[in-house]
Amino acid sequence: MTTNYLTKILNARVYDVAIESPLEFAPSLSARLENQIYFKREDMQSVFSFKLRGAYNKMAHLTPAQLKRGVICASAGNHAQGVALGAKRMGCRAVIVMPTTTPQMKIDAVKARGGEVVLFGDSYSDAAKHAVELEKKLKLTFVHPFDDPDVIAGQGTIAMEILHQHAGPIHAIFVAIGGGGLISGVAAYVKAVRPEIKVIGVQTVDSDAMARSVKSGRRVTLPDVGLFSDGTAVKLVGEETFRLTKQYVDDILIVDTDEVCAAIKDVFQDTRSILEPAGALAVAGAKKYLEQAKAAKKPIKGETLITIACGANMNFDRLRLVAERADVGEAREAVLAVTIPEERGSFKRFCEQVGPRNVTEFIYRISEEKQAHVFVGVQIAAREDSARLVKNFEKHGFKALDLTHDELAKLHIRHLVGGKSTLAQNELLYRFEFPERPGALMRFLNSMAPNWNISLFHYRSQGGDVGRILVGLQVPKKEMKAFREFLAGLGYPHIDESENPAYKLFLG
Repeated sequence: MTTNYLTKILNARVYDVAIESPLEFAPSLSARLENQIYFKREDMQSVFSFKLRGAYNKMAHLTPAQLKRGVICASAGNHAQGVALGAKRMGCRAVIVMPTTTPQMKIDAVKARGGEVVLFGDSYSDAAKHAVELEKKLKLTFVHPFDDPDVIAGQGTIAMEILHQHAGPIHAIFVAIGGGGLISGVAAYVKAVRPEIKVIGVQTVDSDAMARSVKSGRRVTLPDVGLFSDGTAVKLVGEETFRLTKQYVDDILIVDTDEVCAAIKDVFQDTRSILEPAGALAVAGAKKYLEQAKAAKKPIKGETLITIACGANMNFDRLRLVAERADVGEAREAVLAVTIPEERGSFKRFCEQVGPRNVTEFIYRISEEKQAHVFVGVQIAAREDSARLVKNFEKHGFKALDLTHDELAKLHIRHLVGGKSTLAQNELLYRFEFPERPGALMRFLNSMAPNWNISLFHYRSQGGDVGRILVGLQVPKKEMKAFREFLAGLGYPHIDESENPAYKLFLG
């Protein structure tokens, strides 16, 4: 079959619609990882994804009668755009069944290319079942997104380009896996031409159907799939892609949401381009591969690693989560819950233990208990630093819990800390803005009189030049003059929010 796929790939018709995408060196990431990292920029295709290759190659092999009746496909978005583009170029009808969870941007892109969109189900697998029903009803030809030899061959042209663009030694090529079409085409070509090159697949922890299938020796259907990386949200991989993956792929790595967010940031820093989560999986996998080698005391340095940046159809609203989680994925932020005595001065003592590190988030509300629970994010230099922080806090009498990898804490709890407190009597609420630099927070605290109690504190680094803090303060009436002098001398812009209706409703 290898010879067959090699011939199919060499003769694939993709360049009517696809470009030979650049193989781009990543200087910043390469320097940090001490290896030569390259991005195969499939996000630069006209549909911002590699999927048009396989879709068009499949349609180019249909008979005139099949094209006249039209085609149908199921897709989370990128394959759909490829089919719609191919159909428009060939002048045939295209019905696209998409999961209801598909980002609106991808739906709009398919419609803009003339595709007839039908929304059905929560995942690709749900949409695929409905597409099969419509295929028979409407007498259309199904263009599978991955489990078809012509589609696989179309995607395999990416490997052909990589080996043409980089004739020197390549240690490994990293490929995202959803249904397996891309990695099947890449692996079939690479192992036929340069078998010494490793082909390594990458999946998310909540959409790892291929990894589970390979481990079990049979195709495994997932009951549910995660939707953050919607381009790889596949419950059941293809029969042919499973066979090829088992035969040719060297390994499959599993990454989490934080690691994918960090990879999106890495690519942005080197290219100023923003990949979708599925598009950044290969980069996240390459980083994990090097990290695991280092942990096993077999560090890899000076090698060439190719990552296929396979898509950039990012939903803009998702960028908020990406920015928030990237530093955790890069092991640059530790998220902790620290218990401190509910007494004057303990807040300041806590900050002293943080030391010169940048605080990325701080949430505190005065409690009626004898102890207060503080949610805090702290900038760190290495993954093991979070454990060191916990030990340091406990050494100084503060009980601490590491929440760095706790999904509930990062997704929800951080936004729910607070509430009303009967102890927050005569509370003044102020918003402050200050230059976002190390030491600014401690300067603020050191400027305060020791008998002014902090009843509320909220801060989250937004990555800008200006930091914003919300503070609740309990100041005795006889010291209001001194408080006003404190505000004037602080030098930070401030706004009195004590009468804000939202504050009174939820916190006052």
